[in-house]
Amino acid sequence: MHGEYKVPGGKLVVVDLEVRGGKIADFHLAGDFFLEPDDALLDIDAAVNGLPVESDAGAIAAAVRAALPEGAQLLGFTPESVGTAVRRALVTAPGWRDFAWEIVHEKAMSPRMNLALDEVLTTRVGDGRRAPTLRIWEWDESAVVIGSFQSYRNEVDPEGAARHGFDVVRRISGGGAMLMAAGSIVTYSLYVPASLVAGMTFADSYAFLDEWVLQALRSLGIEAVYQPLNDIASPSGKIGGAAQKRLANGGVLHHATLSYDMDGQVMTEVLRIGREKLSDKGTTSAAKRVDPLKRQTGLPRDAIIEQLKATFTSLYNAEAGRITDEEYAEAEALVASKFATDAWLRRVP
Repeated sequence: MHGEYKVPGGKLVVVDLEVRGGKIADFHLAGDFFLEPDDALLDIDAAVNGLPVESDAGAIAAAVRAALPEGAQLLGFTPESVGTAVRRALVTAPGWRDFAWEIVHEKAMSPRMNLALDEVLTTRVGDGRRAPTLRIWEWDESAVVIGSFQSYRNEVDPEGAARHGFDVVRRISGGGAMLMAAGSIVTYSLYVPASLVAGMTFADSYAFLDEWVLQALRSLGIEAVYQPLNDIASPSGKIGGAAQKRLANGGVLHHATLSYDMDGQVMTEVLRIGREKLSDKGTTSAAKRVDPLKRQTGLPRDAIIEQLKATFTSLYNAEAGRITDEEYAEAEALVASKFATDAWLRRVP
C-alpha cells in the first residue's frame, strides 16, 4: 500500500507498507523533508511496523514521537503528518490529480442562491452526478452570512445591518459570520468527494484543501500562511477564513472567504463582535483583524480571482465548467423551501 500527504506549507511525506495479520508490516517512510539525525528514519520505520491497522493518525503520531531520539529535528513534516500518510495508504485515498476538476465562475446571484448552490453541488458530487468542482462566487447584494450553529441575535445587530444595507442569511457549514459586502471579498467553494480527504483529521483537511490558495496568494507577493483551525493570514494580519460541511452521501463542502476591501468600522456596527471572541486573536480592535488583499497587492479584485483560477488550473489540470439549468432550478427550489425561510434563519434564535 502506498500513501502520500503534502504538508501544507511543508514537504511531501510518502509511505509504503503492507498489512499482515491485522498489523502494519514492511513500513518505509520517504519524502523530501529534512531529518536529523539521519538514522532517526529507521526509528520511525520501526515505530510504525507492528501497529494495528485500526490505529488512527493520532496513535501513529504518538508512536513515532515516542521513538524519536532525544534532540531529533523534523523539518517540513511532523509525526502527525506521518500518521496522516499512513491512514491515507490504508484507505487507498486518491490525490488531487486523480480527479477531473471543473472551475465554475458564473453570473452574480443572491447570497441565498449561492448558499443553495453550495448544498446542491455538494450533494451532486457526493452522488457522483458532478465532477469535483471549484466555484467562485459572485453576488448582487450585500449580506451577513452566519454559521449554521450561530445565534442570530448574538451575532448580528439588526439595526446596523439594515443601516448599511446588509441582508442576513444562514449557511449549512459551521464557523463564524462572514460580512459579504458587494465587491469587497473573494469567496470560493470546493465540492469534493470524501475520498480526497480520507485518512485525515478534520483539522488536517482544512489546511489540505486550502494549500492551493496559499500558493496562489504567494504568487501575488503575499506571505500567506494557514493558522489552525481555519484562518488564512499574512504577517500583516488575517486575510480570511474557511468552513466545511460533510454530507452523509460522501460529498464535502469546503468554502472560504478572503477580504479584498473590508471596512472594519462597518463590520463592528453590523456584527456583535465581543471582547471575548477577540481575546485570543491578539488584538483589541475588530477593525484591525482583517487585512484586505487590495492593500497588499494593489490589484483589482478580478485580477486576484483570475490568479486563483490560473493557479488551480495549473496544479490540478482543471477545465472550465458550468452550472446546469437543472442545478439552478434545484437551487431556486431550495431557496424557497429553506434558505429564504425564517425557520432556517432563526434555527438558533
